[in-house]
Amino acid sequence: MEHLIQHFRKDEQVFIERVVGWQREVEDRFAPKLTDFLDPRERFIVSSIIGQNQDLSISTDGGFKEAERQRLYISPSYFIPLRDDFQIAIFSIHYPAKFVQLKHPDVLGALLSIGIGRNKFGDIHIEEDIIQFAVAQEVKDYVKTNLTSIGKTKVQLKQIDDLTQLIEMKDEWVEKIYTVSSMRLDVILATVLNISRQKSQMLIQAGKVKVNWTVREGTSFEVQEGDIISARGFGRLKIAMTEGRTKKDKIRLQVGRLEQK
Repeated sequence: MEHLIQHFRKDEQVFIERVVGWQREVEDRFAPKLTDFLDPRERFIVSSIIGQNQDLSISTDGGFKEAERQRLYISPSYFIPLRDDFQIAIFSIHYPAKFVQLKHPDVLGALLSIGIGRNKFGDIHIEEDIIQFAVAQEVKDYVKTNLTSIGKTKVQLKQIDDLTQLIEMKDEWVEKIYTVSSMRLDVILATVLNISRQKSQMLIQAGKVKVNWTVREGTSFEVQEGDIISARGFGRLKIAMTEGRTKKDKIRLQVGRLEQK
């Protein structure tokens, strides 16, 4: 356990302990465990801990193809889950699209405002005036009853049973090499986004920057290989790999950038 924890950040230890609890639960009861929706970083932690165990297997599904947020099904390795075992419902949102345009933050804000945690919702996909989102089956009736408006716009939810109707999102990362003086969050943001160091610090301190889906307000936060950084209004960055140092001792970084659509 100690050996595992040293590979992760200190504030991830609570989640690590929860994962170890899930592992014990499945081992002791020989019964599968279905998690809430987890982001890619959380899934990476789960597979780092449980993936080493040959008696257990981890299956994932987020409702949508290649979903970012997915539920995990942890089970004895002889067990093969079916799609229904993941208990995911997908809704489409119907609203007067001629008069109003709804965006991702509007939809997420409305879902959270009805009193259910983010971990019960999967991805939200928007393509022009079509909006779809995934939700845990155990709260779908509550969501359908309570989500009647987004902002001032009245909405209606319809469950989608025909999976061919689902919106597919295609992410295109553009990779480039940058040289940075350090792995501090403010330095990397300023360099990659081509903004001043002061502006990058203001973004961070205003709570507009996340590393691995967690808000980070410390400008000197140390970024690592594999981290995903999102800055509101600027899209996302993926720290693909460090490629050594230049003669002037600067760090060469390969960074993928996903523009905000």
